[in-house]
Amino acid sequence: MRIATIIHQGRRRVGRLDADGSIALFEVDGARGALPLIERSEWPAIAERVPLEGATLLAPLPQPRRNLWCVGRNYHAHAKELRETVFKNNQPEAWPIVFTKVPECVVANGTDVVLPGAISTQIDYEAELAVVIGRGGRNIPRERAMSHVFGYTIVNDVTARDVQMRHAQWDLGKSFDGFCPMGPWIVTADELDGRDTRVRCWVNGELRQDASTRDLIFDIPTLIETCSRGITLLPGDVIATGTPAGVGMGMTPSRWLAHGDVVRIEIDGIGELQNRFVDEGRA
Repeated sequence: MRIATIIHQGRRRVGRLDADGSIALFEVDGARGALPLIERSEWPAIAERVPLEGATLLAPLPQPRRNLWCVGRNYHAHAKELRETVFKNNQPEAWPIVFTKVPECVVANGTDVVLPGAISTQIDYEAELAVVIGRGGRNIPRERAMSHVFGYTIVNDVTARDVQMRHAQWDLGKSFDGFCPMGPWIVTADELDGRDTRVRCWVNGELRQDASTRDLIFDIPTLIETCSRGITLLPGDVIATGTPAGVGMGMTPSRWLAHGDVVRIEIDGIGELQNRFVDEGRA
């Protein structure tokens, strides 16, 4: 099932995408997007059906309930390409690197992302599969972790590399306004196994990233186990699983995003997330 959040008649609604191109809108408050569905033990009734064509699509979780969990250095090739910069002196097989992004940085598919100008001149893209937690829990063992997954979506973990390196921590350089495009919807876990899907990313039509989630250093059950150690995961929590090799920082010379660049991410079984990057005042 594909769960989307849209603007319908001036307010947020959440619904199920049907094969005929319509959206079956649920009888729930859509202000928090898909979160009320994730928190429920059963699907609500359908209030009405509207055509997808012409609808304004929002991020499926327009503002997550709290910071997104994000994982760095989780594909072998990506760890290798940044071994002399971001991952210098780190052991890739030891423990997952986990950081967060503030919920306010989430934006929708198709939204322009504003480049921060003089604050950072080294803006990079990171295509990622994101896991949406359905059933909360604490100290979740990896053997039962997949039963806690509601579904999957796509995120672009946009990063200000100079800020990331300058502060020797990642949250600031990962959390600028607009730095987490998400969408276009959530695909429920009964229709997709995130442990075996393909992640690709194009910049202005040039394929930059292409990998399978089979190549993760730490798989999805391990990430859920790690993030829940001593911390209660809640329904609607998002875990971004890391990005493949091919980021701009890893190229020689590095290739940063500039005004007018379009980043398109595709994950098999979910769809496409596309955003344009623009200088402030030139959108």
